[in-house]
Amino acid sequence: MEFILELATNFALISAASGWIVAQIFKFCTGIFKIKKFSVKEFLFGTGGMPSSHTAAASALSCACAIQYGLGSVSFAISAVLMMIVMRDAMGMRRQVGEHAKALNLIFQELVEAKNDKNLTQKALDELAGHTPLQVFAGLLVGIVVPFLIAMLPAFNLL
Repeated sequence: MEFILELATNFALISAASGWIVAQIFKFCTGIFKIKKFSVKEFLFGTGGMPSSHTAAASALSCACAIQYGLGSVSFAISAVLMMIVMRDAMGMRRQVGEHAKALNLIFQELVEAKNDKNLTQKALDELAGHTPLQVFAGLLVGIVVPFLIAMLPAFNLL
């Protein structure tokens, strides 16, 4: 039972999870307006979109460590490096994968149209694999704000 209590009161973990959840809710709202449909799978597990939920979770973790242990702590240093890796990956390789998926989907579609062969079938590749710098920045902002709000809760009372 103590294990559950420790998890439920772990400020850094609660902040990271809350950052991810808040970003997913924002992503759902921006996605609904953009594609005008609801998908539970996309809401819970979708990648890409505004804001970056991976960045929000990583930056919330880092900010929570800074609030609780200070900027000179090892936990802040580790989480800050992790946050930078996540942000770089979201805008770098993962974004390139999404761009390549767009190009491959277009090439395949043109091939199907040129050959006029309905037997050519291929599930479209996921084009929303990475993030733009703006989406990552928005995730960073979410990740900074959420731990400060959580720190003000009476359960933590860190501010």
